[in-house]
Amino acid sequence: MTPAIVALERAGIPHRTLTYDHDPTAESYGTEAAEALDLDPARVHKTLVVQLADGRHAVAIVPVTGSLDLKACAKALGVKKATMADTTVAERITGYVVGGISPLGQRRRLPTVVDEAALDHDEVYVSGGRRGLDLGLAPADLVSTLHATTAPITAP
Repeated sequence: MTPAIVALERAGIPHRTLTYDHDPTAESYGTEAAEALDLDPARVHKTLVVQLADGRHAVAIVPVTGSLDLKACAKALGVKKATMADTTVAERITGYVVGGISPLGQRRRLPTVVDEAALDHDEVYVSGGRRGLDLGLAPADLVSTLHATTAPITAP
């Protein structure tokens, strides 16, 4: 059981646990998950760690079908600029490895913004805390559990 699953169970959030055999040669972890689990890629979301202009870090959650609009993310988080965090920093801060970074159960709670398109679905999928493990849950539960905000942060 990963910290992400523990966090959902402690909060009493209904969820589904989905596993697949991770291919270490996969180019995109999120796309791999969508294909392996036969899910609509628009419902599978990636968890990205960004560094804010003031030095803090935050989490952005966007569909695997798109990329993060850093300007929109910064605006949603109330800062002038955001950049992608270094992968080693992201791993250290979250306690997860890249490709398995879950927005749930991280070492410490970071400001989080979820792309508003997630709310268009009855269930979305995020990493469960390791490669080959995804969690399905209602987007409203994801947002409330993370104390996240929603905004249009996927690049057009």
